[in-house]
Amino acid sequence: MSALVPEIIYEDADVLVLNKPAGLTVHPDDFTPPTPGPFLTDWLVKNYPAVKSVGEDSDRPGIVHRLDKETSGVMVVAKTQPAFTWLKKQFKDHLVEKTYLALLTGEVKMAVGEEKIISSPIGRSGQDPRVRVASAKAYGKLRPAETKFKIAEHLCDFTLVEAFPKTGRTHQLRAHFKAYQHPIACDILYGTGNLCPPGMSRLALHASRLALTLPGGERAAWAAALPGDFTVALAQLRRAC
Repeated sequence: MSALVPEIIYEDADVLVLNKPAGLTVHPDDFTPPTPGPFLTDWLVKNYPAVKSVGEDSDRPGIVHRLDKETSGVMVVAKTQPAFTWLKKQFKDHLVEKTYLALLTGEVKMAVGEEKIISSPIGRSGQDPRVRVASAKAYGKLRPAETKFKIAEHLCDFTLVEAFPKTGRTHQLRAHFKAYQHPIACDILYGTGNLCPPGMSRLALHASRLALTLPGGERAAWAAALPGDFTVALAQLRRAC
């Protein structure tokens, strides 16, 4: 997979499952100045012209969910309008199983394999409209959000976790782990840009697995291996610890 070109993991007449590289923005947003490209949606329209008419927004053709620019990993895209409606409903009804690997700052005082659920509602920050906060200090409406996570490995001053968000709020994992006092490493927007292991220069978050029911009724799951930067960073931490 070249730097900013997604890898096709699976494809049929209805859906496209991709491994999105870190650094590739999914679609333009409403912030000023405009979000810099390149965009995944440009790649989609170029390679699948029919997807241009799929969806509810001309700026987001085929997009039923998104990953942040610096997050790598598995994404599903709808190739037809019926598939778009089908997939959107699955996300809305929390029927999609999502697994992420996240490197948290600090040592989480839990045993390897131990699980916990964070269920704090999430709203916008009053200081920065790009940021989400999981506290009563949020600006505007608070939306319910739930994240289960499991300790995978303790690595010096970092903790590797598997995270399973039930809901899909914007920046949910970033906001929940910050509220838990162990924000995700290398996150400039959430204040951990200087808390970054050697080998990582972007948000230490990877969408490793996605499972859902295809429009034809078959349950399917796909995985994306950790990209090189994440693998190198973990290897260096393991040697140091």
